[in-house]
Amino acid sequence: MATLQRRLAEFAAARNWQPYHTPKNLATALSVEASELVEIFQWLTPEESDRVMADPDTAHRVTDEVADVLAYLLQLCEVLGVDPLAALDAKIDRNERRFPI
Repeated sequence: MATLQRRLAEFAAARNWQPYHTPKNLATALSVEASELVEIFQWLTPEESDRVMADPDTAHRVTDEVADVLAYLLQLCEVLGVDPLAALDAKIDRNERRFPI
């Protein structure tokens, strides 16, 4: 995870994009990319959505959008100083207490 965050930071730095990578802008971009992922599934039936990765063209689109969502999430975490794996671990702990078996 740290290696990917470093690569993303280096990519942005090489293009002088840091001034644009504010928490607000990154959160907005994350939302846009998540919406692009949702758009792929928008009019599919549940059964069609289960088979979405069987079509190579659609699978490629899904994979690209997942990568975009993850990239913006990792960049947002970097800017805010959030450890995404620690945050997820803590959230799972809270959910286990909140929703006992």
